[in-house]
Amino acid sequence: MLITLLANKNAFISVALSKNMMTINVDYLNRCIQTLEGAFKLLQQIEQGDIAHDIYRSACVKEFEIILEQSGKLLKNRLSEYFSSNKAVDKLTFKDIFRHAVKHTLIDIDTSERWLEYRDNRNSTAHDYGEQFADSTLKLLPRFIVDAKALAKMIENHNHD
Repeated sequence: MLITLLANKNAFISVALSKNMMTINVDYLNRCIQTLEGAFKLLQQIEQGDIAHDIYRSACVKEFEIILEQSGKLLKNRLSEYFSSNKAVDKLTFKDIFRHAVKHTLIDIDTSERWLEYRDNRNSTAHDYGEQFADSTLKLLPRFIVDAKALAKMIENHNHD
């Protein structure tokens, strides 16, 4: 886009503007999603009480936490183009990030509400590392994996806009 500005009453300045789009790398997020998906499948094949079950359950919970954090950070980066300064974006909380994603039609309201539920699950059980915490997280995983894949794809697709 070319914009011509009046520098003074006798001269004009032409300025070329380009859309300020950053490329966001989602490779690590996608790798974490694959790891979670694999661990979750293996977990479902092992009987409770087996030590391998505990290992895969722990892996699932840890990957859930990593994906949750990575998703928030990457989405925040994607939202930066809608803000006038990086400082304004940096002030966003996790929940604000997903609310703004809805506002800018990056995701829909139902998806946003699920991400807020995932975060609430993480926050309410952050200090409870027992079976009850793990089981409440495991119940969320099938939908969480779908949502995480969709979010990674949306972020990646916006790299090409």
